[in-house]
Amino acid sequence: MLHQEIIDFIRNEFKTSDFIPLHVPTFRGREKELLNECIDSTYVSSIGKFVDSFERVIADITNTKRGVAVVNGTAALQVALRLAGVAKGNEVITQSLTFVATANAILYNNAHPVFLDVDLDTMGLSPKAVEEFLEQYGEIREGTCFNKKTGAKIAACMPMHTFGFPVHLDELIKVCEKWHIPLVEDAAESLGSLYKDKPTGSFGEISAISFNGNKIITSGGGGAIITNNKNLADQAKFLTTTAKQPHAYEYVHNELGYNFRMPNLNAALLNAQLEQLEGFLSNKRELALSYKDFFSKKGVKFRTELENTQANYWLMAIELENKKERDQFLKYSNDKKVMTRPIWKLMCKLPMYQNFYKDGQKNALFLEDRIVNIPSSVR
Repeated sequence: MLHQEIIDFIRNEFKTSDFIPLHVPTFRGREKELLNECIDSTYVSSIGKFVDSFERVIADITNTKRGVAVVNGTAALQVALRLAGVAKGNEVITQSLTFVATANAILYNNAHPVFLDVDLDTMGLSPKAVEEFLEQYGEIREGTCFNKKTGAKIAACMPMHTFGFPVHLDELIKVCEKWHIPLVEDAAESLGSLYKDKPTGSFGEISAISFNGNKIITSGGGGAIITNNKNLADQAKFLTTTAKQPHAYEYVHNELGYNFRMPNLNAALLNAQLEQLEGFLSNKRELALSYKDFFSKKGVKFRTELENTQANYWLMAIELENKKERDQFLKYSNDKKVMTRPIWKLMCKLPMYQNFYKDGQKNALFLEDRIVNIPSSVR
């Protein structure tokens, strides 16, 4: 039985007969050392050397000029969109096949998501779908793109690099530039992924990363805003630290800000994790190659990186024949205590997003019925 062969192979890779989760954090470095140092310093809140160090390191890793530490990836997306110019009543182009945080960040800015289809090969926002939407509904007025049907400003385009597989960035950037739409990358899942040798997150005007507990690198909860625009970075730091103006002792706030600061304690953990990023990525790539070899022999499609890209293989995925086979495998594997999960339900199907614009979603619907994530942890 193929299902049991898959379970046996996964158990052999992880060398355990116990429950195998989908993705767990790995702590093999200086985590306890730096956490103890942080505690001893008493700087455990939003100020401290570990926050400063992290912001320098994440900018270096992502080949951007500035990084701003925040409390989670969703907060990073919310503020990134605001700084890109997204305001109440605007529209933001994104994909419906994504984690809910992508859509939520748009709504938090009182803007409207426009759900467009994904590409089958990347599982991320399709440049062709974006171009077709804009050719039908887009209109340039004084250098700004508007939806000629709704009258709303199309303020940003936000692709998400699904499971760490980069979208077709060259084509997407070309469309966005033609229509004068800022690109905001949801790079929450793609730390360590490359597109034509450049890190994801470094292409957008401003981008966001997540360090949630299930990511390759974690701070328990945490995120980062990254950008090559110093002014945007300064604004990001200001807004996420309650929009407090610098002063030795007085509290002066001159606009609506957010208490989205990453505590120094979390940043200490994150610094230790980042020291191990290269090793984690290499370990996961070895697992992906083992999966690829196994599944190719079994006639099952294992999702791999495309030419000119390097995926971080955050969550590894197989594509099954149809929804019935998917559901049977999900039940079988989880009953056998090997955690698997389906890809997300499309955002446009969720109650709070059903009334926003969506295109035909042909590829997204196909993938929704077939993609299954399998155990992907660092071993």
